[in-house]
Amino acid sequence: MLALGCGSTAAEPVSPSIPAAVPAPASAPAPAAPAVGTIVAVGDLHGDLDATLAVLQLAGLVDAEGHWAAGSTTFVQTGDTTDRGPDSKEVLELMAALMTEAEAAGGRVVPLLGNHEAMNLQGDWRYVSAGDVADFGSAEARRAAFSATGPLGAWLRQRDLVAKVGDTVFVHGGVSPTWAARGLDAINTAGRRALGADPRSPVLGAEGPLWLRDYLQAPESIACPALAEALAALDARRMVVGHTTQRSGQVATRCGGSLLGIDTGISAHYGGHLAAVRIEDGDAWAVYPSGRVDLPDPPGR
Repeated sequence: MLALGCGSTAAEPVSPSIPAAVPAPASAPAPAAPAVGTIVAVGDLHGDLDATLAVLQLAGLVDAEGHWAAGSTTFVQTGDTTDRGPDSKEVLELMAALMTEAEAAGGRVVPLLGNHEAMNLQGDWRYVSAGDVADFGSAEARRAAFSATGPLGAWLRQRDLVAKVGDTVFVHGGVSPTWAARGLDAINTAGRRALGADPRSPVLGAEGPLWLRDYLQAPESIACPALAEALAALDARRMVVGHTTQRSGQVATRCGGSLLGIDTGISAHYGGHLAAVRIEDGDAWAVYPSGRVDLPDPPGR
């Protein structure tokens, strides 16, 4: 555990439905990942389809109709697609459609769970907007969609909490040294089990990967040694997180570039601050409407 516990608290695309019948994750074989090339990461979207399309176009991931346009790129979305805005359904459907389109083009889309997806799966609607409920037609219809057998709920329950692409770890909140020592597979397995049967499991708690804020909020004298320990356990050089909104609208860098905070407030609810991160050959830069900004190279390269 870290010493401080700061956790918790264009044209519209075709929106194909997420398949209702989804194979159980325990028995489904993991798809082979393509060789690591260009990686693009985008943070919290919070039910804002217009902002989602705008930031994906800014990052070169989709065309004007919202279809995959990035070839063999790996796109990681670090969670919190739901809540705040009125378009949770459409944003999730877009992520599912892009997974299929990217795979056909030799690319990959990795949508991770955030604390807000987990809250919706557990029936915690405190941040669900009235417009979002209306978009489903009724509260009952929305509840059914997010249930274990509903199209959104079944799809979300197959998503991971944390992913590693190349030498970079992606997660919504942060992976503490304690969780890092368990490994990525153990974290993701624990997350799926908790969402299915144990909502009070520590993996979904304040110090778990979905809620941890310490790497962005604790003093660097505390956060950076803990981050270094976690990265060493995960054999990675960099961690990219969302969750903690950067009111500046800029990607946050800490610990010499070993941590990137990419929740820049993309949705209109937080000001519509569009930003993405691109990583190529280990180098990272932020992409803004105003242009590219190079990000620090983590130590030890």
